Amino acid sequence: MTIGETPRQQTPELSRALNEWFEREARDLPWRAPETTAWGVLVSEFMSQQTQVDRVIPHWLEWMERWPTPSALAADEPGEAVRAWKRLGYPRRALWLHRAAVEIAEQHGDEVPADVDALLALTGVGPYTARAVAAFAFGDTHPVVDTNTRRVIARVVHGRAAAGMPAPRDLDDMSALLPADREAAAVFNAAAMELGAIVCTARAPRCGDCPIADLCEWRGAGYPDNAPQKRPKQAAFAGSDRQVRGRIMELMRSATAAVTQDEALAAAADGSVREPEQPQRALDSLVADGLIVEFEGRLRLP
Repeated sequence: MTIGETPRQQTPELSRALNEWFEREARDLPWRAPETTAWGVLVSEFMSQQTQVDRVIPHWLEWMERWPTPSALAADEPGEAVRAWKRLGYPRRALWLHRAAVEIAEQHGDEVPADVDALLALTGVGPYTARAVAAFAFGDTHPVVDTNTRRVIARVVHGRAAAGMPAPRDLDDMSALLPADREAAAVFNAAAMELGAIVCTARAPRCGDCPIADLCEWRGAGYPDNAPQKRPKQAAFAGSDRQVRGRIMELMRSATAAVTQDEALAAAADGSVREPEQPQRALDSLVADGLIVEFEGRLRLP
């Protein structure tokens, strides 16, 4: 490439091809329906963090039927949000979403704000979620980059088999690819994510089905094995603090009345534990996180 030449990926050809593909092939996710409110989009983003979309769909549908507005959720106890979260994982997200609902109801007239800074001020909303809601709910032009998008950019633009650690340049890369048209930019954000989720996957990319395969630097280079160094593997889930916490939360969600500490510890130890003090540590961490509260010597959801 000569100085001043535009990279071939940063041309209307790429965004046009990817957006047309998305219009044909996008999964029929309920929060993508035209009538979905900004609140519905925000709920979907909270639920989808580190969670497979197929698991999210039934929970999102139940949640939106029960709490169609932020004020509806805010009027219920936080513990009801935790209970309704069921087995989605990372139940602190349910607490954060409840707090965000209270903030939206009280500070924004029950309407999810469109401004990124206002979104960032809500409990549990980070930079990715703020940009995603602004783009997908309001059609604003912001680069939205998740794990799938980063992998697509790494392969198509940089010719790498996988993305490295998240970095500020990820947003710069996506900004350079966004179409100038506001509506097309919002579609492109979703399309890049979708491509990474169902075609340009981590382990078995389906390059024959990719609408931008001819523009992919990694494919053009012959699929070099040049992925950045992998992160250290996470500890096994079995016997982990997270699993032990999950046992206690399952008991708390199903309980019709407050439970004793002994009952909670028995639930925590009902399976493999790595060390004798693990059940108590798990229970203490849930109390510290506000997912369980002590009331008159017993334990209940907040």
